[in-house]
Amino acid sequence: MEKILLPVDGSPDSLYAVRQAVREFFKDPTVEIHLLNVRRPLSSNVGRFVSRENLESFYREEAGKALKPSRELLAKYGVPYSGHIASGDKAEVIVATAKRLRCHLILLGTARKSALLRVLEGSTTNRILQLTSVPVQIVPGDKVPSLMRYGWPAGIGAAITALLMLAAAD
Repeated sequence: MEKILLPVDGSPDSLYAVRQAVREFFKDPTVEIHLLNVRRPLSSNVGRFVSRENLESFYREEAGKALKPSRELLAKYGVPYSGHIASGDKAEVIVATAKRLRCHLILLGTARKSALLRVLEGSTTNRILQLTSVPVQIVPGDKVPSLMRYGWPAGIGAAITALLMLAAAD
């Protein structure tokens, strides 16, 4: 029986991976699907003012919102799944969860971004690929808007040019 880890964040891009998981289930109904939502931990300063129970309740509530579209899509097609919620560094938690559950595949939905934008933003997908020995299947989401594809690199190029001109003027 194959196990698939399906990290989701509630974004439209992650739903592309959920649709792929549905297709995998219809090919092989013995596939075990594990939905995972990873929350970034709140600052340790928050812990001084908020009880542990309230923090855990907050994490569950936010994860429930993020998992809802994926759960609805899986339920629509009658695909069984297990849900998991965790907090921490997304890439590290995803890799550790895949290992702990003995998953055969990590199925990731990701936004289509330029390589430059991925480097500048710090791509969770790239980090997962670096950290894991579990095979990863990447399901691309919607096309990146032109502003993000060309605007960010052009803006960065313009900023570098301006800095060089200021340095040269000194």
